[in-house]
Amino acid sequence: MIRSKSRIYGGRLIAMITLVDALSSCWFGYCQGVFAGVLVSDDFKARFPQTLDANISGITSSCFFVGAFIGSIMAFILGDKLGRKKTIAWGLLFNLIGATLQFLAWHLPQMIIGRLVNGFGIGLTSTMTPVFLSECAKSHHRGKLVVIGASSNVTMFALANWISYALYSQRDAFQWRFPLSFQVIFFFLIAPLLFFVPESPRWLLLMGKEQNALEVLARLAGKAVPTNDMVVTAEFRSIKVAIELEREDRTPIMDVLSFRDKTHNFRRLILSCGTQFMQQFSGINALGFYLPTLLTETVGFSQEMGRLIAAVSSTIYLVSAFGSLIIIDRLGRRKMMLYGAITMGFCHIIASLCLRESDINMSKRKLMGNVTTAMFIVYHVFFGTSFASVPWVYSAEVNSLGWRTRGAAAATATNWLFGFVVTQFTKIGVDRLSWAFYLIFGVLCFCFFPIVLLFYPETSNRTLEDMDYMFIQNPSIFVFGKAEMTQRRRPTSFVIAEVARIAMA
Repeated sequence: MIRSKSRIYGGRLIAMITLVDALSSCWFGYCQGVFAGVLVSDDFKARFPQTLDANISGITSSCFFVGAFIGSIMAFILGDKLGRKKTIAWGLLFNLIGATLQFLAWHLPQMIIGRLVNGFGIGLTSTMTPVFLSECAKSHHRGKLVVIGASSNVTMFALANWISYALYSQRDAFQWRFPLSFQVIFFFLIAPLLFFVPESPRWLLLMGKEQNALEVLARLAGKAVPTNDMVVTAEFRSIKVAIELEREDRTPIMDVLSFRDKTHNFRRLILSCGTQFMQQFSGINALGFYLPTLLTETVGFSQEMGRLIAAVSSTIYLVSAFGSLIIIDRLGRRKMMLYGAITMGFCHIIASLCLRESDINMSKRKLMGNVTTAMFIVYHVFFGTSFASVPWVYSAEVNSLGWRTRGAAAATATNWLFGFVVTQFTKIGVDRLSWAFYLIFGVLCFCFFPIVLLFYPETSNRTLEDMDYMFIQNPSIFVFGKAEMTQRRRPTSFVIAEVARIAMA
């Protein structure tokens, strides 16, 4: 039986799906980086003088996260009903409306509404595109491909900072309206791609559309691969049996929340949410949204130099994020989180102590300011090669098929909720606590190390169907010292279990 003809198949099709995820992440990253330059624009402050108040400034920045949080919750509720592609399409539409409201804003309420709507759209797309990609990619490529998306996020974060620096000499509304309008281009890059990519085969099977799922699996396998190809049918059967076993074990929601289901769905949801919590409380958005402000007001640089340093730092962050492509599958998810927690913690502690010393001894202010700036830049190196990408990969992998959309949505909602908290209180925290504010992030980063070491299983080099077997066979919440749960290579027992699943079909 030959599948229906298509010009896009195999590696090209995976590349196109990866491009959908990468460009969606680009929009996400640009939104995170662009407002730091907007906030320090003289024309923006003159047009919206309310933002000179730290609380109003925080609300104007962080309302984006509120919208994204709501968007993630909607993805949680509707993601499996609408499907992966439709959810992404709706997200793009809201992004376009929100971006337009922002760059045309003449009053602060319009700006805030625009950021809320834009955030809502980003919440939908940032939840769904990693899930869409992970459900289409092979296990040995999945980590790298999802990391491309996360690294693309950083690419546009860096571009936003360079645009801010390039427009420093502008003194009119163009200085902030152009950066906000530039993001509209992403809609016209992503939307056409959705017409050429198929729906996720795992979602199609979840909805009972078996023939459609088989055809998509054949397209993903390569050119002219028939639907009765042995590899295609084996993958089809493995996914189908995993879904059937999950449905047979379907338990009431209260049992799931009480950890009484065999596949430990709530535990896995907590693990995926935990990675996003750790990402936010490592302090990345405290620097992402306010680094130019922090460098001018706390460290003592001029506004031009603050923008330049922020742009350089974001470029180094970009290189580091793409560097994680090399190590994501070689080191595994656990090791990257472990080393990231320790190294980021030291960066925050050193920066905090240097700021304290500059407050005590004014003669050392310039030296300590330079060291603090260096620590902020080095922090981006360590974050870029660890927590910049791992949480997005992990949340797309660790959850079961029936809970994958909900798990990814809950994890993304966690990211946005605590991104809001961090962004809202950074300016207030720096004003009131000064150097001690960064000490908080340092201590939290050190706390993440034992949490990952004790509770987080490895997910690299496992098929998405392996995850159920892994949690069924290892019900304890503690994973430290258990090879099946922590080793990077795929355990032999998982291969045997997959052969058994295929035989059952």
